[in-house]
Amino acid sequence: MEQDLVSVDGKNSRAVLCQRCGCRVLSAGVATLAKRELLLPSMRKKSSLSESSSPDCELLAEHWLVHDMFTFENVGFTKDVGSIKYLVCADCEVGPIGWHSLEEKSNFYVALERVRHE
Repeated sequence: MEQDLVSVDGKNSRAVLCQRCGCRVLSAGVATLAKRELLLPSMRKKSSLSESSSPDCELLAEHWLVHDMFTFENVGFTKDVGSIKYLVCADCEVGPIGWHSLEEKSNFYVALERVRHE
């Protein structure tokens, strides 16, 4: 992770964008850096995320944490996959870029490796 992505107060110092289409997912200064290992399926279109029974997965450990879904500028959610909803780009529907557990109602995670920063 690049050090200039995190401000002194632990927030994202730059806007968070979709890697594919450049859509703004989060504005600067609204998310906190969180270290938590989460297993996310490989990137693909939203429709195949909720239909796939055993997708290829990747273990990711650094995420932007947001506590209110209305903090997002532009994000979509998959149908429930067990007790999880995956976050996808609202414009191009590629993802998952993040993860939301229905059991942790106020925690939304966006994987740093799945987005770009501006």
